[in-house]
Amino acid sequence: MDPRPAVTNYTLAEFEAVLNTLGLEAYRARQVLQWVYRRRAASFGVMTDLSKEARDLLDRKFRIFASALSERHVSTDGTEKLLLALDDGNLIETVLIREGDRKTVCVSTQVGCPVKCAFCASGLNGLVRNLSAGEIVEQVVHVQNALPAGERVDSLVLMGIGEPLLNYAHVVQALRTWKAPWGLGIGWNRVTLSTVGILDKIEKLVQDRVTPNLAISLHAPSDAIRVDLVPTLKKKISELIKAGAAYREATHKNVTFEYVLLDGVNDDKKHALELGKKLRGLRCKVNVIPFNRVEETPFRAPSQDRLDRFVTALGACGVPIMVRKRKGDEIAAACGQLRAMAERTKPVDPTIAAERSAP
Repeated sequence: MDPRPAVTNYTLAEFEAVLNTLGLEAYRARQVLQWVYRRRAASFGVMTDLSKEARDLLDRKFRIFASALSERHVSTDGTEKLLLALDDGNLIETVLIREGDRKTVCVSTQVGCPVKCAFCASGLNGLVRNLSAGEIVEQVVHVQNALPAGERVDSLVLMGIGEPLLNYAHVVQALRTWKAPWGLGIGWNRVTLSTVGILDKIEKLVQDRVTPNLAISLHAPSDAIRVDLVPTLKKKISELIKAGAAYREATHKNVTFEYVLLDGVNDDKKHALELGKKLRGLRCKVNVIPFNRVEETPFRAPSQDRLDRFVTALGACGVPIMVRKRKGDEIAAACGQLRAMAERTKPVDPTIAAERSAP
């Protein structure tokens, strides 16, 4: 494990202070960070507006990234999934989604997930640990560095592995780094944070004036169905809807309710009508997401007929709807699938294997 801290883990003010202790001028911090975030520098050696002595000192004391690209998979529809290796041997994944000229990166915020939604690959083995701010930020930088010169990431969704609001401090720092003029310059209007419903942290985002667009995962029209699908977080549907409406009122940002459609579970016309009754008049969209298969779960995607029937019934209630296209099926683009596949095939340390098998 490399003991040097990664540059991406610092805010500008923090990095200025650290460089001062090393005898470097504070303004060098902005130069270094702009090299990393804007000029795609992968080493200090290319930072030619710093002296060779300064570059050598930085190289001894710091590294650029805390993660490294392990695998890159490209789908026929242009979706790309990157598997990133962390210092401690853990793996995370991030996805580039192309829609015309738009390039959106789907970001992970934890290694594993404690929420354990019944249909999701992310939480199959629970939570391993939170990601640092740098490990979150770097996912976007790795994707951007892989793009052709002149192309850049223009929007972000925090919808990858993990529950962002259960890693609040590091996620907020990452959001601020992405937005900063010394960072990637991606404003909060181009960022959507997805949460399963950590209500106190939604309120804290408003208090801290960190206000991306918000997506709240419902996945059910009733409390009875939701508790089966999201067993670890017993929040009522009415509480989640109220929180979304309050966030929209306070921030004037887009609020979307996410609904993964599962065949025979939550995709009936009666489910659409029940949901529509609760959301009517809120001016918040519902993002209907046909299930992206996960081998380890028993769920299936609904047929096109059932999907159309659900969408038509919900739309008849006056609820704005968008249906997410399924992308990257052949590269396991659903959250956590590529990581789970890599973990299954990763060589096991014989010492660890012996410990696991011991009585």
